[in-house]
Amino acid sequence: MIFSGKTVSEGVALGRIEFYRKKDADVVRAQVDDTEAEIARFEQAKEDAKREIAKIYEKALAEMGEAGAAIFEVHQMLLDDLNFVDAVTELIEKEKVGAEYAVRATCDHFSAMFEAMDNEYMQARAADVRDIGSQVIAKLRETVQAAHGEKRTVAEKCVRKQAEYGSGRPEATGESAEGQAAYDDEKRSATVTAEESAGEPPVCAGSEPVILVADELAPSELARFDRSRILALVTRCGSVNSHTAILARTMKLPALTGVEFGEGLDGHMAIIDGSAGLLLVDPDEATLEKYRTKQKEETQRERFLSELRDKETVTRDGRRIRLCANIGGVDDADAALRDGADGIGLFRTEFLYLGADDFPSEEEQFEAYRAAAEKMQGRRVILRTLDIGADKRADYFHLPHEANPSLGLRGIRVSLERPDIFKTQLRAILRASCYGNVAVMYPMIISVDEVRRAKQIAEEVRKELDAQNIPYGEVEQGIMIETPAAVWLSKELAREVDFFSIGTNDLTQYMLAADRQDPGLDAFYDPRHPAVLGAVRTVVENAHKGGIWAGICGELAADTSLTEEFLRMGVDELSVAPAHILDVRAAVRECTF
Repeated sequence: MIFSGKTVSEGVALGRIEFYRKKDADVVRAQVDDTEAEIARFEQAKEDAKREIAKIYEKALAEMGEAGAAIFEVHQMLLDDLNFVDAVTELIEKEKVGAEYAVRATCDHFSAMFEAMDNEYMQARAADVRDIGSQVIAKLRETVQAAHGEKRTVAEKCVRKQAEYGSGRPEATGESAEGQAAYDDEKRSATVTAEESAGEPPVCAGSEPVILVADELAPSELARFDRSRILALVTRCGSVNSHTAILARTMKLPALTGVEFGEGLDGHMAIIDGSAGLLLVDPDEATLEKYRTKQKEETQRERFLSELRDKETVTRDGRRIRLCANIGGVDDADAALRDGADGIGLFRTEFLYLGADDFPSEEEQFEAYRAAAEKMQGRRVILRTLDIGADKRADYFHLPHEANPSLGLRGIRVSLERPDIFKTQLRAILRASCYGNVAVMYPMIISVDEVRRAKQIAEEVRKELDAQNIPYGEVEQGIMIETPAAVWLSKELAREVDFFSIGTNDLTQYMLAADRQDPGLDAFYDPRHPAVLGAVRTVVENAHKGGIWAGICGELAADTSLTEEFLRMGVDELSVAPAHILDVRAAVRECTF
């Protein structure tokens, strides 16, 4: 049997099919008297869901890089969207319905609006709305389970109660009014029974990796899976522009969508041909052999790359390039070491702040930074100071609502406005420098004055540590070049710092006036634009004139079609997601000057 679909991600996979079945949330419309309490439940569940998404974000960041993880930043923003929040609370207040029903009804309404749009990308956002709705409902369900102290699912308890009460009236069995109230509470909160909201979904339970087939798969579900247990992905519903599709490509997972597969295929042998958009079920031996050969060719490429793990990142004519990793947490350092990273070119310290209820203490930060420094065993670890704001927000910061957050209070601006937060972080960084090769990097710089103020605060922290007899090591100070202002001031800035690291993601959007979060501007957001590449060249030249080194830590560093051009510009360091280290090393080793 051959089924056709749309290619999401190319590649070949051979294995047995496993269906991923999930039960739709069974949400019952029920009346409530205390609407304020119900709104409070919703608000708490929303915050719990945001924390859960923050964890998924960190996992995605480690395994897929910034492009994959950015999807979950969007999910967090959707949860904070005033239209969504207001619609849920208004439904609870006006119709006196439970929070679960209000969330489900609101998400159904918004997803239907997206699906009715002409733009295919916007149609695909309907799945994101359903995803966040399911996560909020799951968190609401957890609060009910915790309140009753039982591990059975709410839906199971509802079935039991219905059997006991019959019509639902306590008089039917002589049950107390309190018992009826408990039943109503449980019934109102009945939701998904297929899986818990946290952790990996129950799939791939066998000993072998499988071809995962599903009607539809949410981004949060795919991100939770162990990549090593999935050979390929096939869905009946979905879009090549969906966030699930983007994740599949980032994970290098052969994937198809729009496949009208039949029933009864669970456990059958199958082939996925991502390039041709085909799902071949129960193929004959000749077809299997053909695809085994094709797969071997792909495997040879992977094997070639794996052999580069212990090789130097050096051009054919002997020029050595530092190849480092971008990480979002201490655990990510393991992946960087596995593929032979020369260090950590970007440690996103905001992982300690996002998803938390309050500011992390100096000790919490110190332990995390020290662990990273020790893991890297003398290789340099560049800790970027807090880069909060724009699409990365934490409620307890109480940042102002901004019409355009990308042009608002973010990065170094927040740190300089809140020196108490900044000093705490710098103390932790300086203390950690005793345990390894640590450097600090300031984000979103637009002026020499900002750099001098940051350095002055760092000096104040050193004096405080000296007065307390707390040891610290030598720490290089650098800045991210990600604004046009920093590009044009790079000659002056080079006199103030020890290194530059070019953040091409933000630099591109600011150079081209194209919001990188807006899919409608994809045609304008072009990291290869001559102005962007010219800016990189200018920064590198001015860095070298000033006697400092310059690297690239944005997504563009992983674009192997530009590797040779970057090396010709004189770029000293490329820092990429761990998953891209070997590809970039291979590209560097092919260059000759």
